[in-house]
Amino acid sequence: MTCSGFGSSFMADDGVEVMGCDSAYAVNKEHFSHSWKSIDASYLIHILDEHTEEYPFLKNIVLTGGEPLLYSKDESFLEFLNYAHNKNIRITIETNASINIDFKTYPIYKNIVFALSVKLSNSGEKKDLRIKNDVIKNISNNAKDTFFKFTVDSASLSKGLGKEIKEITKIADIEVYCMALSQNSLELRKEEKELVNFCLINGYTYSDRLHIRLNDGERGK
Repeated sequence: MTCSGFGSSFMADDGVEVMGCDSAYAVNKEHFSHSWKSIDASYLIHILDEHTEEYPFLKNIVLTGGEPLLYSKDESFLEFLNYAHNKNIRITIETNASINIDFKTYPIYKNIVFALSVKLSNSGEKKDLRIKNDVIKNISNNAKDTFFKFTVDSASLSKGLGKEIKEITKIADIEVYCMALSQNSLELRKEEKELVNFCLINGYTYSDRLHIRLNDGERGK
């Protein structure tokens, strides 16, 4: 998925403006793959060990993307998950819930929390691509814990996005979080009040975007 409807803009080295989600540079192979590097479990483990030394109270990590579950069967990915779990670190994987998991073959996933960031129509993706009932049910029935997390904007709320969310949340009886579609702190401030009210009315939890507040959308922070 590219989620071009989210409207984030990135300028590639070849001068092409790439539209997509706020991590388009992590998923657009055509224009950004030259800046990617291949890593293995030892590299990830080294990063984790460095951080746990610097922050000894670190108990939670979140794996996001792009789409982390593209690597769900990858040996290095699985080795890292097992390593982190054995260090008693709570692992959350943020996924768009379009890729299924074999919990029997890969039991480590039973120990992981899943943020099901199912894409809505405001992403610009087709419905049959972004909503996979069987995946949502499988993950919510087998993982340690799961919750929905939707990216919401006020313009789409006025066009019925709330109804979409209610339909998706019927698939699994799990907690619902909503965060504002925003690329910088100004956009976040414009969106947050209406979204907070939407969450209060529907019994959802408002999810702030602290990294945007602190760094104003600057990459690498």
